[in-house]
Amino acid sequence: MNRRTRRTLWIVAAVLLFLAVVIFLRSKAPPEAARLLPESDGIIYLDFKPFHSFLHKDMKPPQRVPEFQQFVDATGFDWERDLDQAAIALHRMNDPNGPNGPAAYSMVLVGKLTGKRLNTWLDAHAASRESYAGHTVYSIPSEGRTVRVAQIGYDMVAVSNTPTPEQIHSMLDRHATAAWPFAGSTLLNQHFHEVPLLSLAWGVGQIGLPFSESGAIHIFGFDLHLPSDSIIVASLTPALSLKGALNLKVEEIAPTDDVAAGQQAALLTLVVLARDFTVPLPENSASNGLANQGLKQLLKTAEVTRERNRVVIKASLSSALFSSLAAQGNTSPPTQP
Repeated sequence: MNRRTRRTLWIVAAVLLFLAVVIFLRSKAPPEAARLLPESDGIIYLDFKPFHSFLHKDMKPPQRVPEFQQFVDATGFDWERDLDQAAIALHRMNDPNGPNGPAAYSMVLVGKLTGKRLNTWLDAHAASRESYAGHTVYSIPSEGRTVRVAQIGYDMVAVSNTPTPEQIHSMLDRHATAAWPFAGSTLLNQHFHEVPLLSLAWGVGQIGLPFSESGAIHIFGFDLHLPSDSIIVASLTPALSLKGALNLKVEEIAPTDDVAAGQQAALLTLVVLARDFTVPLPENSASNGLANQGLKQLLKTAEVTRERNRVVIKASLSSALFSSLAAQGNTSPPTQP
């Protein structure tokens, strides 16, 4: 083997090694939609593709309010059929009584939702337009807020209702460097490695903030306090032992061991109360039987453990619960946009 042949082989081997490293890194990287999100207090990601075939076989198109039906007719975009992924960033608002409430959002939607028809709808409803980084940003008035929308790819739309355009500008800037597998916000870089592999839905950060009131979530008359400096890592992963079921895991990273101990005690009390509350619920009723069965299974499998400043909740979501959601989708009242 001459020197030229050896050099060629070394170059080919180096290229193959580089490609293998890139593929490996991308397999460990957050989804592109999540990497585009701006700096935020929390991130929620949902992959709807695995649920489409399971839920749609039992679901009929839901009734919609006239305004949303007009949007669907005008754009050809059907949320239940065409949305594949959603990555949502939550931004804590300084004034929880303002038009955004306790949290504003920025999100990236992926699916069959872009094109001329959506562009025409946005153009007709926009109060103003802005050109930024080669994209048109449409400002749509909505209930005292401004919702900014931009098509950023052949299957991606960026949306934000924050008070300033800084967040949607950030998403458009990140889109230019999205190929780098570990690009993304500080929160994503710090905590995505704690999300279990193959998660279909997950959340990191202070994701309880839009669901709490005065720092607490109210369930069955019981207040579950969420410290503002606690980090939540939640996920749904397929259960290997039970077809159609999902494993739920919620981990709270508390500021101190003592705070974590208090949270564990509160959660254990909440699980016991919820189990007692659901005991009389019928499992064979025509309307809510599957939902009651799934809820009881969830509470039966719920476990609350603690290791130092980390409190972990694990439970199983049965396929019966998803079947009940599909059945309720057939009889639910008209959905709003």
